[in-house]
Amino acid sequence: MPNGIVAIISGQSEEMQESFDSMRFALILAIFLVYLVMASQFESFLHPFVIIFTLPLGAIGVILALAITGHTINIMSVIGIILLFGLVTKNSILLVDLTNQMRREGHGIDEALLAACPIRMRPVLMTSATIILALLPAAIGLGAGSDTNGPLSIAVIGGLISSTLLTLVVVPSLYSLVEHRLER
Repeated sequence: MPNGIVAIISGQSEEMQESFDSMRFALILAIFLVYLVMASQFESFLHPFVIIFTLPLGAIGVILALAITGHTINIMSVIGIILLFGLVTKNSILLVDLTNQMRREGHGIDEALLAACPIRMRPVLMTSATIILALLPAAIGLGAGSDTNGPLSIAVIGGLISSTLLTLVVVPSLYSLVEHRLER
């Protein structure tokens, strides 16, 4: 470029950057608020960490699903990720809550986990399957608005598949690890 001429990225690029900054703030705020609600619900600062630890498990599925389908991370997929965080934490909350109830009834850590996991597996699988099937038409491109809602649907479906499968293994393991360490 000749001297005295300056190139500045603006227009749509500037708007997109502002949108992503807003979404990043919303994502961080969502995680923080979910943590606060869970800390008050469980009356513990550790159990919410066990649950929030499942959020990266959903991110694995999001990245894989978007890559496989050829979509990119855009505003709609980020909205899907924020939605996914609520769904992923719900699955973990179901499991941790029942385990805590069983522990209050006098069961040991491992005994409570072995009883709670099969009981909560069915509701977790049913709600995840329902959401996946509801989003499938938009994900495969059927119906009005599927071109804009496709990345959101794909992000949620991919994240739910991976997080549901991994939550049923990782949450009990992490819960057991944390609780056994606290007993020492």
